[in-house]
Amino acid sequence: MRVGIVQFAPKVEHVQENIEKARKFTDAITPGSVDLLCFPETIFTGYVFPTAESIKPYLELPGSGPTSLFCSDLAKRLRCFVSAGYPERLSGSDTEETQGRVAKNSAVLYGPDGELVGNYQKSNLFDQEVHWALPGPGLSHFSVPSPIDSLSIAICMDLNPWPPSDWRGTDEPYELASYCIKHKVKVLVLLCAWLDSERLTELESDTGTANYWMSRLRPLWQSGAQATDGADRDDIERTVIICNRTGTERGVTFAGTSLVAKTSAAKGVPEIVTVMGRKEEGLRLVDV
Repeated sequence: MRVGIVQFAPKVEHVQENIEKARKFTDAITPGSVDLLCFPETIFTGYVFPTAESIKPYLELPGSGPTSLFCSDLAKRLRCFVSAGYPERLSGSDTEETQGRVAKNSAVLYGPDGELVGNYQKSNLFDQEVHWALPGPGLSHFSVPSPIDSLSIAICMDLNPWPPSDWRGTDEPYELASYCIKHKVKVLVLLCAWLDSERLTELESDTGTANYWMSRLRPLWQSGAQATDGADRDDIERTVIICNRTGTERGVTFAGTSLVAKTSAAKGVPEIVTVMGRKEEGLRLVDV
């Protein structure tokens, strides 16, 4: 299986400019040469919006918004699956108490025919978005043809412990990893706008952040780690794709460090196949 990760620093609120930047990074990909291509969380709108009102002009609906149109066209041209994050406008079916919030933090998945395969809504929200986003209904996965087979999309904070646990924890509960085990997910895609740790800044990649990501997926690669939610340990070899953005936006600096890893509890250690720099912009293609 060949996967691609696109990492760059978008300009907040400059949707079409960001889409053109993404297009330039992917123009040289030969159709049929890649199986799955990933873009980060809210990559075309930017992520840091100070108020719910400020993000309203950039909200989209799945299937018709700028992110969907770009992903659909790209998936059809390359004959592959494409996923990207975007802020989703609340629909008429959203009946929960909104408390002034106007969107969900979502991600689309498009297939090789350009059709929408699925839409995922982030469930575990971060401080930067709780004033404009409502949480989604929970984790999900999609069955698609080989070589991917089964794929789960999660977004950034979905990797952290969920309430009532302290979200900064590195130990159990391992909600996302346990979900992948329980549902036999073979490919995990995590789309992020993950903040830089601001540690060891002399290093090209944010190694502290990368290590934290892997620690939160411990049940996927360490047989002694305790999965939760009724998930029995397995030895499935999985591909983990963490696609993060880079750059600084309204005073917030992001970690970059997008990576692809292979995991199996039988091996006892994750295999990092590739990792990007914290400030690197571009496309990384890798065979797994």
